[in-house]
Amino acid sequence: MQLTGTPFFICTVFLVPISIAVAMWFWGRVKGPRPVRVLSRLAMIVFCQATAVIMVFVMVNNANLIYGNWDDLLGTGKHVRAVPSVPPLDPTAGGQSQTPATGAGGSAPAGDAAHPPATKVQQSFRGVDDPKVPNDVQKTDLKGQLSGVDGEVLVWLPPQYHDPAFKDKKFPVVELIPGFPGSSSTWYGTLKVSEQLKPLMQQGKVAPFILVSPRTLLLGNRTDAGCTDVPGKVNADTWLTRDVPQMILDNFRADPSADRWAVAGYSAGAHCATKLSLAHPNRYRAGISLSGYNDPAKEPDSLVGKDAKLREANNPVTIVKGAPQPPKVALYISGNKGDGYEDGQAIAGSAKAPTTVQVVETTGPHSSDVWKDMVPGVFEWLTGIIPAQ
Repeated sequence: MQLTGTPFFICTVFLVPISIAVAMWFWGRVKGPRPVRVLSRLAMIVFCQATAVIMVFVMVNNANLIYGNWDDLLGTGKHVRAVPSVPPLDPTAGGQSQTPATGAGGSAPAGDAAHPPATKVQQSFRGVDDPKVPNDVQKTDLKGQLSGVDGEVLVWLPPQYHDPAFKDKKFPVVELIPGFPGSSSTWYGTLKVSEQLKPLMQQGKVAPFILVSPRTLLLGNRTDAGCTDVPGKVNADTWLTRDVPQMILDNFRADPSADRWAVAGYSAGAHCATKLSLAHPNRYRAGISLSGYNDPAKEPDSLVGKDAKLREANNPVTIVKGAPQPPKVALYISGNKGDGYEDGQAIAGSAKAPTTVQVVETTGPHSSDVWKDMVPGVFEWLTGIIPAQ
């Protein structure tokens, strides 16, 4: 039985009154020495409390899609097949590029002249087995050719994609990064991104973006990879900025120009969105950060935050200051005071043209309810940066 969805939740709901009934039935029937009776009744109380806690956890998890499956919850998933050395790119092939994790090479548009992909990544797609995710969201299991990462990628196509009037058009793309822990379904199932944007795209208020949400929970034991290439551990940056984009280009009418790509995230995913867009301006034109942070160590389970050199190199302020030339990237950074707002101001204070930074102060908790309500306005802003063609 899958972790998310109604069936397992109903089981946990029924388990609560059953555990109480069992405890009441056996409470006066426990026999034996006094210590045995006390321990037995204590076990009954603990069991009742445990069933209630499990029910609440499942309810919260279903609402927010924090863990998408049992492997993610238990930390037993294996998504790093290998950690190959990623070949550096010819700087002249894709423009400015940097790799914050290792300081060597970088990420250029997928299929660049210096390092073309070995073979086209032709994928088969299916529906997402989650009642919270809309039926028009597609899912595929991708084996990253360069990164050595295996994981699911969810894709939503705008209403114009199948319109005969747009049959010769190529579409802009936004990669959607969840927080940590977070599921590739969260943007669709909890933030309702496709449901909110579909009517706005039909009305012409938002550009017809292809929305792509790759897996970012790659390491076992609930360790955050920080969207970074960490030698010997994981090539999370390469997975997100090269393998996933290449797959999208090979399977959909996606515009290959960096001027037509963006990356968005919330919480830990917001940190990723800011960092990846600044580090790879030859891959992304814009980055959207909802309640993010600059210092990777703000996430206690961050692998990057535990290494002093990686921690500093993957701070967006460091990336901006160390860039050979200011990246042509537009940033939208929102956050409450103490929850991302000051981090956005720090980036804005370090940025130089053509980098632009719009910092928006928000109110409310660090929660999906806040981010969900921001989706329409944020994508209208993005349409001003990457307009419909």
